[in-house]
Amino acid sequence: MSSAASDSASDPELIDLLHLGCAKVIGAWRVDDVLIDPGPSSCLQQLLPVLERHPPRVLALTHIHLDHAGVTGSLLQRFPEAEVWVHERGARHLIDPAKLLASATRLYGANMERLWGEVLPVSAERVRVLNGGETLGDFRVAYTPGHASHHVSYLHEPSGRAFTGDVTGVRIEGGGVLAPTPPPDIDLDAWRASLELIAAWQPQSLGVTHFGTYEDVEYQLGAIREQLGRVEALARTCDQVAFASAIREMVADSSAPQTAAVYEQAMPPEQCFAGLARYLRDQPV
Repeated sequence: MSSAASDSASDPELIDLLHLGCAKVIGAWRVDDVLIDPGPSSCLQQLLPVLERHPPRVLALTHIHLDHAGVTGSLLQRFPEAEVWVHERGARHLIDPAKLLASATRLYGANMERLWGEVLPVSAERVRVLNGGETLGDFRVAYTPGHASHHVSYLHEPSGRAFTGDVTGVRIEGGGVLAPTPPPDIDLDAWRASLELIAAWQPQSLGVTHFGTYEDVEYQLGAIREQLGRVEALARTCDQVAFASAIREMVADSSAPQTAAVYEQAMPPEQCFAGLARYLRDQPV
């Protein structure tokens, strides 16, 4: 397993979950006994060696998409003292994941098990429901919808690092900042407002699930704002094939060749088109 060693008890540790054997696709973050976005059950064997040394007290979810949170029920079975933090809009889908799984199955079909593994329900008494605006120990919580209607972000005040799930984009090895826009509830106006909220925190760095730590915060926030405008314009004028081709060209232009497959795995372009098409269909004419 690839992970960065912590220099002190409160330094965030990035755990590379090696999704499908590929590095730098999905990262989970450990800050003392808080585990942020533990990932899917298909990566459980990469995660457990760290957690056996450092049992989690909290699983802090930015949102409940399976690449960020699918393993939550499995971990709560293994660590009976732990609780899960999740926005109120996502909590009910952790407790009863039937609708979440049905939606994901429409996207992934027969690949569900291979990609994400088992998804177990979570007992309601293990859930701490968030609304945004909370301070929980060393963490501040903000409601940051746009990528998902139930998305939150966490600012770890001692380190100054904001853990932003998908709302600050996908960025692999310092390459281009791309916008993950899968269905069902992309909202570009809400997304832009969420970026302003994160900027107001003035974080020293961003902890990005896909993938890594970035200290050029102002650049990344500006880049994801620009990218939201770019993909909105593309989705208005292109079909799915042309849109996906344009995204792949962006990856090729801004990243090393070996990272193209990593971007593809973290953010399938066809799904990004589907989320934007649904959003634009619902906008008033």
